[in-house]
Amino acid sequence: MDTLIGYVEALFLVFFLLILARILLSWVMPSPPASGIGRGIYEFIHQTTDWYLNLFRRIIPPLGMIDLSPIVAIFVLLILENTIIIPLLESL
Repeated sequence: MDTLIGYVEALFLVFFLLILARILLSWVMPSPPASGIGRGIYEFIHQTTDWYLNLFRRIIPPLGMIDLSPIVAIFVLLILENTIIIPLLESL
C-alpha cells in the first residue's frame, strides 16, 4: 500500500509542478512560440492543466490582467491530497 501512496503523491506533485510551470510561462511567455519543441512543451502544459483550471475559472473571474484561479486550484489540490486522498489510502 505504501507504493500506491507513493505513486499517488508523485502524481499530485507532477500536476502541481505543471500548474506552477503554467503560471511561470504566463509571466515569461504569454503567447506560444511559433514552432519547435518550445511550442510542444507550451501546448502540453496547457492541455494537461486546462481541464482543472477551467473548473476554477468558471467561479473566479480574472481581476484585470491577474488570474487567481491557478492559485486557488493549487490550494484545492493540496487540500485534496493531504486531507482526503492520502488519508483515505492510508486507511485501506
